[in-house]
Amino acid sequence: MRSAYRSHVYRFLLTRQWLITMLIALLLIPVTIKLGFWQLHRHEARVARNELIGQALTAAPVPFDTLSPTPGFAVPKDLTWRAVTATGQYDPAHEFVVRKRTDSSGTIGYFVVTPLKLSDGKGTVLVNRGWVASGDGATQYPPVPAAPTGEVTLTGRLRAEETYGASGIKDRTGLPDRQFNLINTAEQAKETGAPLLGGYLELAGTTPAPADQPELIPEPNHSDIGPHMAYAVQWWLFAAMIPVGVWILARREAKDRAEKAAEAEAGAEPVPV
Repeated sequence: MRSAYRSHVYRFLLTRQWLITMLIALLLIPVTIKLGFWQLHRHEARVARNELIGQALTAAPVPFDTLSPTPGFAVPKDLTWRAVTATGQYDPAHEFVVRKRTDSSGTIGYFVVTPLKLSDGKGTVLVNRGWVASGDGATQYPPVPAAPTGEVTLTGRLRAEETYGASGIKDRTGLPDRQFNLINTAEQAKETGAPLLGGYLELAGTTPAPADQPELIPEPNHSDIGPHMAYAVQWWLFAAMIPVGVWILARREAKDRAEKAAEAEAGAEPVPV
């Protein structure tokens, strides 16, 4: 009797409204599970990237031209951020700035990039010497501390050169003199006429130390794993809650229907005379 009663009470689950509700719930479960795994994979990729950056930054520095030996060399991901050194003389005549770059506080300014002619004669390296403020306006070359003269030895990080496709930066023409959108060796080779080794050096230190220099770019944060693992757990919890939520709604609906039926039966009973 109890089983027959329950099946009668829950017959509303066969109505169109409830069939659509359960179908949506069934579709949402695999979607939320997949979204959870998507966030898990993002977490794993972030952790792997952080480990790669940490290993590169803590490795013993090697000469720049041993990792990027030729012009046009495409710096692979496993060499990006690698600690490098370079010895030579700056070429201030071909120095330029890169527009719309921010410092550690988010202030918009410029990166200062100066070519360094290697003492061993193996080529020229673009050196990102750091960040400077905008100055009087976007059309004027900003105030830039002069590059050190004479032979210097640099330490820094190997970076892959920037491209419009990878960066999402728009290729805008008609820029003011010596202002560019990217740090790109192919673009600068046309300006300098010198063979530029692939990639560039992001400066961390100079010997001998200059009296004044642009604001050095800090090392990338490779300890932050981001919120992706928490998002993955949230999606999986949501997937588990979907059937529970449907069951609670169904129980509530059944209870409401039972109460209404009981009230209707009570109202239909004959009143004793």
